[in-house]
Amino acid sequence: MPIPALGSLLKNVSQKELRLRLLIAIPVFNERKTVAMVLDKVKHYWPDILVVDDGSTDGTCEILAGRRDIQLIHHASNQGYGCSLIDAFNYAYSHGYDWAITMDCDEQHEPESIPGFIGEINSDRWDLISGSRYLRSGPGDDMPPVDRRAINVEMTDLVNTLFGLHITDAFCGFKAHRLPQTLKLRLDEAGYAFPIQLWPRVAKYGLRMTEIPVQLIYNDPNRHFGGKLDDADYRLKHYLGVLQAEWEKICDVSPDEPVPCCGRPR
Repeated sequence: MPIPALGSLLKNVSQKELRLRLLIAIPVFNERKTVAMVLDKVKHYWPDILVVDDGSTDGTCEILAGRRDIQLIHHASNQGYGCSLIDAFNYAYSHGYDWAITMDCDEQHEPESIPGFIGEINSDRWDLISGSRYLRSGPGDDMPPVDRRAINVEMTDLVNTLFGLHITDAFCGFKAHRLPQTLKLRLDEAGYAFPIQLWPRVAKYGLRMTEIPVQLIYNDPNRHFGGKLDDADYRLKHYLGVLQAEWEKICDVSPDEPVPCCGRPR
């Protein structure tokens, strides 16, 4: 009996089995003005979307409840940006997805960039694909708030120096995560300092990572973090504290140890 041709075999495999197992994960908190428009745009590029509503109180949850084209996690109260991402990773992995693209819902991450991430995912070279607003400048770029840019530069330089990375944007939330490798990092930073825990652990576990350029957009330069983090000095100290804690854990040094010990090249 002749062996069936490869084309014949592939016809028997369902389209679902052939399709990339990717989930777009979008944390939201009080995004009533933009959530519907952003979701509609994302749907144009990828059908599988998870929204993590982090205790919204402005009517966002009612808008989300009326949609039948998304998957939804609802936090009864605000748990934090990092917590929303961690919940998204766990959900995606438990539902059979291999990758999650994380993006914001305030129109500062363009859904038009999703195909660029998918192209890098399909190259099968990376465990983490991170958007960078500073990898390449463009004529349409906005000017970031001075304090945010200064803190980003300082924290990016420190992460690179301490852990041997070569990133250009420590805080961009537009990323693609290979889920099995991401879960091995055991991330537990619940707040906005989540990226400052992520990068040291990416270095420690040797995840293969790259950056791709994304548009630098600041629709609302006065947007608040909330609470004490609205003060730039306090925010920087908080990030430095998280980074110090990660360095001590990863390098197994005393808090007074002055020399970085676990840098590794990408």
